[in-house]
Amino acid sequence: MSNAFSALIWWVVPAIGLIGALGYVTWVSKFQGKFQQETQRSVGQFQRFQDSLRDSQARDVAEDGEVLEAPGEEGIDFDPPAQKPSRISVIRPDAD
Repeated sequence: MSNAFSALIWWVVPAIGLIGALGYVTWVSKFQGKFQQETQRSVGQFQRFQDSLRDSQARDVAEDGEVLEAPGEEGIDFDPPAQKPSRISVIRPDAD
């Protein structure tokens, strides 16, 4: 390896590192705030989405738990419909 090549390496590598560091500082100072605001907005939209799901589930539960009346026989209360069975299958080791 020649002395000229070694000198070139010792100048080029630090220069590339310096340019990269300056580019990173520029990106952080100018663009990071914009990306943080977009992230905050996305988190806010996701939280609103979760809240709307909770509201719709609460409405569904409220509708399922309403007192049912037979047509033409107002005032007679029936039991609410039974809950739907779970779709989770249970594997028992002692079952054949």
